[in-house]
Amino acid sequence: MQNRVYNFSAGPAILPEDVLKEAQENLFALPGVGMSILEISHRSKTFDKIHNEAKADLKSLLGISDNYDVLFLQGGASLQFSMVPLNLMPPKNKADYILTGSWSKKAQKEAKRVGTVNVAASTESDVFNHIPKQEELKLDPDASYVHFTSNNTIYGTEWHKEPEVGNVPLVCDASSDILSRKIDVNKYALIYAGAQKNMGPAGVTLVILRKDLLERSPDSLHTMLNYKTHSENNSLYNTPSSFGIYIIGLVAKWLIKNGGLDAMHKVNKEKADLLYKCIDESKGFFKGHALTDSRSLMNITFRLPSEDLEKKLIAEATAAGFDGVKGHRSVGGLRASIYNAFPKKGVEALVEFMKDFQKKNG
Repeated sequence: MQNRVYNFSAGPAILPEDVLKEAQENLFALPGVGMSILEISHRSKTFDKIHNEAKADLKSLLGISDNYDVLFLQGGASLQFSMVPLNLMPPKNKADYILTGSWSKKAQKEAKRVGTVNVAASTESDVFNHIPKQEELKLDPDASYVHFTSNNTIYGTEWHKEPEVGNVPLVCDASSDILSRKIDVNKYALIYAGAQKNMGPAGVTLVILRKDLLERSPDSLHTMLNYKTHSENNSLYNTPSSFGIYIIGLVAKWLIKNGGLDAMHKVNKEKADLLYKCIDESKGFFKGHALTDSRSLMNITFRLPSEDLEKKLIAEATAAGFDGVKGHRSVGGLRASIYNAFPKKGVEALVEFMKDFQKKNG
């Protein structure tokens, strides 16, 4: 087997090695089935078991109660940018959006096609370097819902506590920090997350939806855009991403085996602290983008004194087996994405590499 590099990509991102090995071992034929997961019918008893176990394990990990639906959809978080307002904005046709990065702006853009959007807060004037404080939020108590993005991969900021929105339903795009820590799902009306950052491969979107909100979905909506369709058919109205759901199920079992989300959060904090300490102790050679109280545990973004030095570090890091440290094309700089599956030893190795790079180039 080829040696694996340290994969710092923001997504599609690293998966647990145990999961990859199990999937590889059973890819040709699932035990006792005689067919690959890539071949079996999504209507079969075999897939029913895989599907239902994945849902049950996610419900256990996140503490999801029975008044929520757990759906596996397609189209990524980007389709949810449209499905959320199409289903939840009526009948008031207005919603609050908190803008903390590129993805929340894209969500807002789609919502404006459906109804009136109130920007409850935006940190764009500060290049999205922090999360707004509660007192900065200008919320409409009559809004259909409040939307926010829990972690911002491009700018490296993260909400460490969800906004308080009173009785207005809270909607969250949790694509890049889902399963990284425990959250109180009961505070949310809807959570959606693309799988490819912290949960599985590209092609599956997890939607956790409070069932009473299904009443808002207009019957006039196109069938595939209506949450009722997917709820009534247990995510099987059309052929699902069977392989993606299978991998999500394996990831969920891996998390349970390793102590659940509290244990995962502890490890994630240890990893992030190592890297932020390196940045903070570099005396300005490495400069973090996010303000200290808004720093993400998933995506660490930083700059060097010049773009030439950044290009040099990226080239040398790639040659040394650190892949994906180049920042997002829209902002430049550097970024290390250290999701659940990223090993602590990989962060330690990057820190040593960065310290050595500073000695030679500082």
